[in-house]
Amino acid sequence: MVCRDYNPEKDKDSVYRVLREVGWAEPGKEEVLDLVLECDRSLVADIDGVAECVVCTSPGTMRYLEEELPLVEVTLVATSRVARRQGLAQRVLARALAADVAEGAVVARVCPFDLGFYDQLGFGPGPYGHAFFFDPSTLRVDVRPRVPRRLTADDAGLVHASRLARRRGHGAVNYPAVALSEAEMRYWPDKGFGLGYCDGPNGELTHHFWCTAENVERGPYHIQWMAFQTREQFLELMALLAGLGDQVRLVRMHEPQDMQLQDLLARPFRQRSITGESTYENRCNAFSFWQARVLDLQQCLALTRLWLGVGLATGLAFTDDLDGPPELLDALDSAVRLPEMRPDWDF
Repeated sequence: MVCRDYNPEKDKDSVYRVLREVGWAEPGKEEVLDLVLECDRSLVADIDGVAECVVCTSPGTMRYLEEELPLVEVTLVATSRVARRQGLAQRVLARALAADVAEGAVVARVCPFDLGFYDQLGFGPGPYGHAFFFDPSTLRVDVRPRVPRRLTADDAGLVHASRLARRRGHGAVNYPAVALSEAEMRYWPDKGFGLGYCDGPNGELTHHFWCTAENVERGPYHIQWMAFQTREQFLELMALLAGLGDQVRLVRMHEPQDMQLQDLLARPFRQRSITGESTYENRCNAFSFWQARVLDLQQCLALTRLWLGVGLATGLAFTDDLDGPPELLDALDSAVRLPEMRPDWDF
């Protein structure tokens, strides 16, 4: 195996093939993929002189209580059909993370295709997040929204700045590369749209959401992200969603940090029983969709999942690689009590 930097002139076609083979690239999306490959640290592994594995990482920050920690996000790991089970992805990712550590990263994060693979490199699952599926007409929001601005992929710079300036809590992450927002916005040109408000003193976009639609007429609609800074801005965006309920039957969105979205839904249990087992079933799913690991023990505590606030020490001792005297675990339960961690920016 030869591990080296991605070279667009030499590797582009090979990497496109790898991504098509794993189902992560569609014909005509090449320019979108270039945005990610060329803004990140991108490494490839060769077999017989051809790139058969690609790994990308992107720098960012993670909010840890009141601090900002240097973060690296694993944005892409893919291996071709002919190179499976050769250990390429592990070795290339380990090399990429080592380079990121040398540049100051202290914690890494990844949104995996499934749990298990990244555990071998020291990653542990984050806390559960909630994804709500609801009829937008059932939203109880006593706000009359103003006429919003329509947002398209051409507004990527404005949108990215709004995401960086959003309300953030414990665990929220930011990424400086505007290409990451632009790539997400351009990937679904026909079924993606955004709505928002430019209330900043210099016309900055202060609050908005970006949405994609499985069925443009009826939904489901998927809120890919929502950015706001105040309670009033959040409620105005939710009122916009409620207005879509004249036509749209279902909206999916992640529950914002420090809120219970169920509080804004009219008769949620009734809606669930009525819509059960249909395309437009109203429900809430809970799952851990991201993993993290400490990269620099000098700047972070050991025991990644305890440090993140995923669970108490006594609970992790039952399910994770944490062991110690019962009295020590009880003391850790009392000493380490953190808010729920929500990255609020997914890949």
